[in-house]
Amino acid sequence: MLKQRGITLFGGTLMAIAIIFIAIGAMKILPKYLEFYTIKRVIATMEKQEDLNSMTPADIRKSFDKRATIDNITAIDAKDLDISKGDGGRTVVSANYVAKVPLVGNLSATMDFSYATSGK
Repeated sequence: MLKQRGITLFGGTLMAIAIIFIAIGAMKILPKYLEFYTIKRVIATMEKQEDLNSMTPADIRKSFDKRATIDNITAIDAKDLDISKGDGGRTVVSANYVAKVPLVGNLSATMDFSYATSGK
């Protein structure tokens, strides 16, 4: 005799609800991560293409602001960049910010993002 296999209607419904909640959460959180990777790419491109060591902090902020406008970056502004001198007098540009995404009701996801150039 064959044993019955499969999932019950109740079990299938619970599994579908869990998958839907996970998918909704991922769809709300994913844009913040994509924006962080865009910020990271913009700062890394500035480090590679331009000589950051010869630029003033105002020039670095102006360059970031132009690139942020093109790439539609809204999480941080150019004034939020931390610009300092690292080892050997090299310019280090870093971006640190917190993103808060409301999920359901009073439940929110808080993400801390941080990126800094190597200063090499």
